[in-house]
Amino acid sequence: MLLENDSQTSAHLPVTGRSPKTDLAKVKVYMDEHYDEPLSIADLAHKANISAKYFVDLFKKTYGQSAMEYLTDLRINRAKRYLKETGYKLREIALRVGYSDEYYFSRKFKKEVGVSPSDYAKNARKRIATCSSSIIGQLLALNVMPVAAPIDPKWTAYYYNAHRTEIQSHLRLTDPYTSLRFEANVERLVHIRPDAIVGTDQIGEQDQAKLAEIAPCCFVPKYHLDWRAQLRMIAAFLEREEQAEQWISVYNQRVEKARNSVQQKVGREKVIVVRVYGHHLYLYRNPGIEEVLYNNGLQLETYPDVQTNTPLTLEQLAALNPDRILVMVCPEAASRAYWLSLQHSPVWRQLKAVRQYQIHLITGDPWFDYSAVGVMRMLDEALLIFTGYCPNVYLDNVHGDSRAT
Repeated sequence: MLLENDSQTSAHLPVTGRSPKTDLAKVKVYMDEHYDEPLSIADLAHKANISAKYFVDLFKKTYGQSAMEYLTDLRINRAKRYLKETGYKLREIALRVGYSDEYYFSRKFKKEVGVSPSDYAKNARKRIATCSSSIIGQLLALNVMPVAAPIDPKWTAYYYNAHRTEIQSHLRLTDPYTSLRFEANVERLVHIRPDAIVGTDQIGEQDQAKLAEIAPCCFVPKYHLDWRAQLRMIAAFLEREEQAEQWISVYNQRVEKARNSVQQKVGREKVIVVRVYGHHLYLYRNPGIEEVLYNNGLQLETYPDVQTNTPLTLEQLAALNPDRILVMVCPEAASRAYWLSLQHSPVWRQLKAVRQYQIHLITGDPWFDYSAVGVMRMLDEALLIFTGYCPNVYLDNVHGDSRAT
């Protein structure tokens, strides 16, 4: 029996007894297979056995974007492949991805990607390499899949799992903790012969000179520029400025939306990040945490006068007594053992955040990845932590299957 004020809602309920999400999944598969055909909301709603208005609302709630936005992504991503991998004319590509008007397709492509189809085709065939793992997320934001990059299943797990089959040559990580030699990467790049190489100024001058002999290079300052400035510098080098500005604009919009949602849940509560390393606690901050949680990001409340990245005793933490704690436990054995023992400590168990079940475990991935993709993923994770909901549209919507090979 429906209550009187439920009559409006009932008009949008499924017209059959089947689960609307089940039918919605089938419609999504149908869109994947028939993106090149004329598809309307009315037709898709009929296939889902629900009203058009309910279909629109349910699709966006379920997948984080509207059905038409999802259809556009399918078409544009397929068009990218045609532009990179075939010699089809623009009109033929437009027809193959569901657009009858090549001029409308061209305008739509530029709006979505940031460059015209012809410019995309020209740049997409450039073979870009990076010898710095922190640059991978910048290149992906520019719709560039590097032909070579240092990825590793342990230290760069996200990029390894998501893109190991697309990155043709896996270089070796050369950060100090891996004790690997950079010369091996130089030798591989000589054989790969990329059109351009992007890295950071952490690469020594002698190694930079070796790389410059292989291809034109761009080395961005790792610690003296924020991710936006780094992205713009790389974009200027690769002639992808519009894509950089498009990414930054989307990120800023998502930050503003996320900030409103998070602050409704968190309010004026104090939020800190604690790192467990060895047998010590640290009130931890890095550029990504500063960017996303505080400053220009979610603007959460914290303790601005407390020194960070120095050892913090359990008694000092108890004196702060924050409302929420994000805990990052280093993966080696000593840190894990200390974290387990810490949870049995009476002082720890009396913390307000512990008693109110506001302890959230985070990991180095993505919270060490200070890149355009990294901060977008941090924002998604923070939204999930603080609100319990995140559409996670980044992987399906922004990058798609673009690559520069």
